[in-house]
Amino acid sequence: MVKIADLLKASTTVSFEFFPPRSDEEATTLAATLKDLELLHPSFVSVTYRGGAESRQRTFDLVSMIQNETTLTPMAHLICVAHTRSELISILEEYRSIGVENLMALGGDPPSDPDAPRGELRYATELVALAREVGGFSIGVAAHPAGHPRSANLEEDRDHLAAKLEAADFAVTQFFFSLEEYTGLVDDLERRGVTKPVLPGIMPVTSLSSVPRMATMGSPVPEWAVQRLVDADAAGGPAAVRAEGIALASELCTGLMGVGAPGLHFYTLNRSSATREIAHALGLSGA
Repeated sequence: MVKIADLLKASTTVSFEFFPPRSDEEATTLAATLKDLELLHPSFVSVTYRGGAESRQRTFDLVSMIQNETTLTPMAHLICVAHTRSELISILEEYRSIGVENLMALGGDPPSDPDAPRGELRYATELVALAREVGGFSIGVAAHPAGHPRSANLEEDRDHLAAKLEAADFAVTQFFFSLEEYTGLVDDLERRGVTKPVLPGIMPVTSLSSVPRMATMGSPVPEWAVQRLVDADAAGGPAAVRAEGIALASELCTGLMGVGAPGLHFYTLNRSSATREIAHALGLSGA
């Protein structure tokens, strides 16, 4: 098994993110996506996790399948919300027992149900420390170029991120759309003495209907980018919007590589076509 920290030391990485399927139809779509994107020879792939016993099992099953049935290197997401310390240790040991050595340590959103268990750990930093105790993992954490939604201000967010990243091996950002958002984040961390790798997260906007959703997820599409999409729609409809969204993402990736980003991390939404088109535009391996 290969640790992501070692991959980042060796070369620029390309990685993809998936979520566990909830139905047979979603499972069929994901199976095709994995087959398509495996041909691009990504450095690793990550699998999300929402918490709770059912989601925990779906994540474990998908990570285990990727580990045992593909050539891909998986990174398992884990959140500390709603878990006891002993449950988290059990999950970590279970991953380690099947050879998974890469972990994304997340705090997680507070449960919407007031009667749901809160868990013994509150912050990702605590989960990183616990994973270090169990041992054997290369550990990533999340970064938010625009600041975490629950942070009081950007300076506080950067302070927390710097402390979190000091304990971990690397960070992966929430998706964003302007190069300056990424360089600003990296510069802020460097001013705090933190120079560990920060992988930029990329999600192409392939329809105008997805623009409002991006904002609710904490990463609004800039007005200049929205205007390009609107102009494309006027000129050629949905197909032109999709092509313009791919072009915007490709331009962002080119800029990121130009400023020395350690890799590119693509949020796939369990589909391969947009990611493959961006990879082709960038001349990535196997595209």
